[in-house]
Amino acid sequence: MKGTSAWSKVDKKEVFDFAENYRKFLSQCKTEREVVEYMKELLKDQDGLKLFEIRGKALVIFADSGDVKNGFRIIASHIDVPRIDLKPNPLFEDTELAMMETHYYGGIKKYQWVARPLALHGVVVKEDGTVIKVNIGDKEGDPVFTFADLLPHLSRKIQGDKKISEAIPGEKLDLLVGSIPVEKIIKDTEVKDKVKENILRILKEQYNIEEEDFVSAEIEIVPQGEAKDVGFDKGLIGGYGHDDRVCAYTSVMAIKDARKFAKPALVILYDKEEIGSDGNTGAQSLAIEYVITQILKEKGITDYYTLREVMYKSEAISADVTAGVNPGWKEVHEIKNAAKIGYGLAISKYTGHGGKYSSNDAHAEFVAKVRRILNKNNVVWQVAELGKIDEGGGGTVAKYLSKFGIDTIDAGVPLLGMHSPFEIASKVDIYMAYKGY
Repeated sequence: MKGTSAWSKVDKKEVFDFAENYRKFLSQCKTEREVVEYMKELLKDQDGLKLFEIRGKALVIFADSGDVKNGFRIIASHIDVPRIDLKPNPLFEDTELAMMETHYYGGIKKYQWVARPLALHGVVVKEDGTVIKVNIGDKEGDPVFTFADLLPHLSRKIQGDKKISEAIPGEKLDLLVGSIPVEKIIKDTEVKDKVKENILRILKEQYNIEEEDFVSAEIEIVPQGEAKDVGFDKGLIGGYGHDDRVCAYTSVMAIKDARKFAKPALVILYDKEEIGSDGNTGAQSLAIEYVITQILKEKGITDYYTLREVMYKSEAISADVTAGVNPGWKEVHEIKNAAKIGYGLAISKYTGHGGKYSSNDAHAEFVAKVRRILNKNNVVWQVAELGKIDEGGGGTVAKYLSKFGIDTIDAGVPLLGMHSPFEIASKVDIYMAYKGY
């Protein structure tokens, strides 16, 4: 059903119940590793599903239903999110304040990250291989961290006269982590940076982390706090990481709750999409080919020709979010081909930019098939392009799936404020994504 408000087609209580579970997930899982651990726990007793973990940061879920030689139905999303990471040598002291050097990840607007409470999530791996999980800022009684902004009284020249993209350079994003100098200095030891020394002692005493351990750490700076209902009617959810954990969550719940499958099914949760899908946990790697090889091997199929044929016969949805029309900035959209909040699952035949460059462009026959399935199952959907032709654009994992010959189309949830620390999604669009997947 196209072109109608999804709210008129649903049981509101059912939508709100589903959305509340999603809100709790979004509040809890703020890194790729945390999403993988959550999904493993969620599905550990689920009959008929097999999980393939990829380096702790990506996950493939397989529903064994039917002859694999006929190919798979695949839903692929990503679980990495724009964020800010600590550098390998982060800790320093300046003007008797302890700070940490950072390096942003993905397409952020840097000004959105200053003057707000932040948390640290991630892992530190000790030299002996011991893994220390880091989660500081989101538990009751935890401290938080922040990037202190410049006061308006002194910022006119250094910030106000610059383009917004240049007002806060990446190297200015130094995280404030402490201010108290060390009280007791070991005898015959000269300590130049006493505040830094105090922070090092706290890290050692409370977390068993030493300065050199940051070299083998992956610590992400993320917005502090829970996802929240937005609006008097509570019809929206605001939070960090809708892009693309909303599609990850709904696709996992879809394969978990599905009663029957037309083909063997795969749900893929990729990493590294926000920085080009590189690395061995990203969609440009051959990790999915390896997983399918393992599935075929368990069924006695070991020849490479059959592997290629199976992948060629497969079909995929690239489950990624798209831009919803923002009432204050409608001029960046061509409204007839733009996604509206509350109008259901957004189908994008192509993404890319500037003349469909760097895009998977789904074939009309496959688009028709997807449209038929959605209509048959009373899923409310809409068509979407990512803004006006020459306004900008973006990409998804669709083009990497299609390299295997897989028919692929984009379908996801429209957002307001995409890539911000507080993205907005409609509860009914989230529900329709689940129903559609």
